[in-house]
Amino acid sequence: MRTVELLCSLPLEQTVRAAWDRLAAAGLPSLARNTHPTNRPHLTMASVDGFPPGAADRLADLLDAALPLPVRLDRVEVLDGSAPLVWLVRPSPELSALHAAVWDVLAGVDGQHPWHAPGRWIPHLSLALRFRHNDRRLARALAGVHRPTGEFVAARSYDGDTRTVSPLGG
Repeated sequence: MRTVELLCSLPLEQTVRAAWDRLAAAGLPSLARNTHPTNRPHLTMASVDGFPPGAADRLADLLDAALPLPVRLDRVEVLDGSAPLVWLVRPSPELSALHAAVWDVLAGVDGQHPWHAPGRWIPHLSLALRFRHNDRRLARALAGVHRPTGEFVAARSYDGDTRTVSPLGG
């Protein structure tokens, strides 16, 4: 599996990490507990089985032209499915256009994960995984005390086979 992810500006990343820490301190599930070196706040735009020849270069050019991109976080929610706790991202016209362009580059690639597809994608930054039966009200109070702004400033790709990341552009 390969992803296309946007990375937060340092102040926005620190805000999300602080929310992770508050959740963990309250005994709730939190990505603060994930110590893998690739774990950092990010927005996943696409996930596919692998990049075809030339796709990484085309994605890098596209992302370099679009970044930095202003972002505003919205409310904290629990999504359906595996029920992660997330901080929703307000989808600006620029973010939506970039998302569609990423999917154009990856059109026809095997293993497109439909939850990232245009029309189904819910842009978000993950706070905790598998949150289904935990205290949502407390989590919202701890994590989403305000609706911060920032920027997406870089892009990367996570390789699920090697559990490594590589920059896309930059």
